[in-house]
Amino acid sequence: MSEFLKDITPREYQQKIFETCINKNCLVVLPTGLGKTLIALMLTIKRMQEYPGKKVVFLAPTKPLAEQHIISFKKYLPELFADMQLFTGAINSIERKKIWQTADIIFSTPQCVANDLRKELYSLKDVCLLIEDEAHRCVKNYDYNYIAKRYITQADNPRIMGLTASPGNEASKIKEICKNLSIEEVELRTRDSPDVKKYLQELEFEKIMIDFPIEFQEMKHVLLKLYDRYVEELRYRKVLFGPANKITLIKLQQTIMGTLARGNHNYNYLLGASACAQAIKLQHALELLETQTLESFNKYLKTLFNQAAKKQSKGVVKLVANPEFNFLFMQSNELLAKKKEHPKLQRLEEIIKKENQKRIIVFTQFRDTATTISEKLNKIEGIKAKIFVGQTKKNGTGLSQKDQKKIIEDFSIGEINVLVATSIAEEGLDIPEVNAVIFYEPIPSAIRAIQRTGRTARLKKGKLIMLITKGTRDESFYHVSRAREKQMGRAIDTVKQGLANNIKEEVQKTL
Repeated sequence: MSEFLKDITPREYQQKIFETCINKNCLVVLPTGLGKTLIALMLTIKRMQEYPGKKVVFLAPTKPLAEQHIISFKKYLPELFADMQLFTGAINSIERKKIWQTADIIFSTPQCVANDLRKELYSLKDVCLLIEDEAHRCVKNYDYNYIAKRYITQADNPRIMGLTASPGNEASKIKEICKNLSIEEVELRTRDSPDVKKYLQELEFEKIMIDFPIEFQEMKHVLLKLYDRYVEELRYRKVLFGPANKITLIKLQQTIMGTLARGNHNYNYLLGASACAQAIKLQHALELLETQTLESFNKYLKTLFNQAAKKQSKGVVKLVANPEFNFLFMQSNELLAKKKEHPKLQRLEEIIKKENQKRIIVFTQFRDTATTISEKLNKIEGIKAKIFVGQTKKNGTGLSQKDQKKIIEDFSIGEINVLVATSIAEEGLDIPEVNAVIFYEPIPSAIRAIQRTGRTARLKKGKLIMLITKGTRDESFYHVSRAREKQMGRAIDTVKQGLANNIKEEVQKTL
């Protein structure tokens, strides 16, 4: 092993995890930045030594991630160790078939390999190791699952490795991931694991509670009044029975639309679909008002007025005709004219000034908020902020992968010192370690919270700062996320025990 790894010594926990992966299909759960790729590299070397002439396939959900892994492997492996190739959609399938014949290690998105396998362009017979990065995606119909299934049936010497910062907090979901990847063992480490802790720097956590202005509370009250009216209509039409929130309403909308699509044009359902659509819009407006910026809230109301003017739906026309809706629009216009904004913005500016030109990532849910934050921060002396968002498939807006790469490079060399990022910066990308990570709002997802936090306090001290608006969904999302992170450890223990019992049963059957 050491003769192939250039200038690198694995840490104690990496060595232990690697040893498990040698003998078993393993799901490796390790926070962002703690060296999952090195463990994958070590296992690649081991498998290729054991099975000379066989291939390794390393899958990542996006092209930039796959590129990142091939760069990492080339950095640490001698040039002549293996022929490494990158599969992307830009290379046509016939060309990929030719490359497959001669390549030793293939880095790809799952879509490329899955499409090739469906066309029977090649088989996975000679693959001695399949690595699937961001393995928390191994649910439902994602291509990772199709490839893993084909791999287990086709390969002469199968070995699977799943990598993730967090597989989620539900035992059922973790079991599904393990089943889809034929996992036999789960190796979990957190920042607090004894064999990890000693390698990490101190992470200072600061929770900043922010008052929700009285004028905003008035608008929230009016918004809820309007929202409750639509919820009551859904209950009256006997299509909504449980609690009403954004998630339950979206599920209800899918159910109603499914019923209508199957030809059941019941008048009650048609009116229910309209009421549900407006309730979802009001929930979104409420989220923007409580947790984002007044500017984004106001912009969304304008969008709804435009939809009504174009008569896009009777429901929207009816919604904006409400006196309450018009009050919300006028009130937000008036506050913006007086230069009033959500107090989070001002507090964020104060934090950035105090951190004094350090390298910082500000995470936020929405692109409009990211744009507003970036514009505000660039007015601070010494701050060079850039928004970091993905590309929308629907209309091609946002940043292309080339633009994203350039921003990361500029961030690495200090041309930019603040990244204002949406969820694209959570998953895997090789963003340099930062001095502070700021959550503009808490998120209820344990997976995403762990990924965000992993951007700091690795090799040097770091800060995690969370902005929470009092008396809003910010508070409940914060508590939900914390509870889910704790739950994840318990869920993995349950799954590990189940896997151990299954293996014991298999051994007993064999005997």
